[in-house]
Amino acid sequence: MTLAAVSDAGPLIHLAEIDSLELLATFDTLLVPETVYKEVDAGGVPDGLPGLSYELVEADESRVKTEELDAGERAAIAVAEERGAVLLTDDLAARDTASDTGVEVRGSIGIIALGYGRGLLDRHEAASRMRALQRETSLFVTEAVVERGIDMLDDQ
Repeated sequence: MTLAAVSDAGPLIHLAEIDSLELLATFDTLLVPETVYKEVDAGGVPDGLPGLSYELVEADESRVKTEELDAGERAAIAVAEERGAVLLTDDLAARDTASDTGVEVRGSIGIIALGYGRGLLDRHEAASRMRALQRETSLFVTEAVVERGIDMLDDQ
């Protein structure tokens, strides 16, 4: 089965902060809306992004009707919905909006868990990277969420 994903800026930034962008190669196809790329580029393209295989895509973010989300999040949801892809986001409001439309969602912790499930990381390394997301990145994530992610590893 081909696994396609579309990312908003969050996972690109947060996984780069812990040198884990290579985990995005877990997906057979990675789509990045141009709006998202511009957001990420404004802060400086993360190390590792240029070496990652992804497709820049146009998106009509006006399809997602909510003022709660920024243009990149709306664009990523629109592409995920249109292409039947998994949405990669760490934003709770974006997760809720996407889930309401039937789009599957994974955050950075879920991407690490998928990398473990596909044999790219051993359990210790996956758990360590999940904890690093909390301690070493700009992502706000609670200890409970990290521990739930680590528990997911044992369920695979």
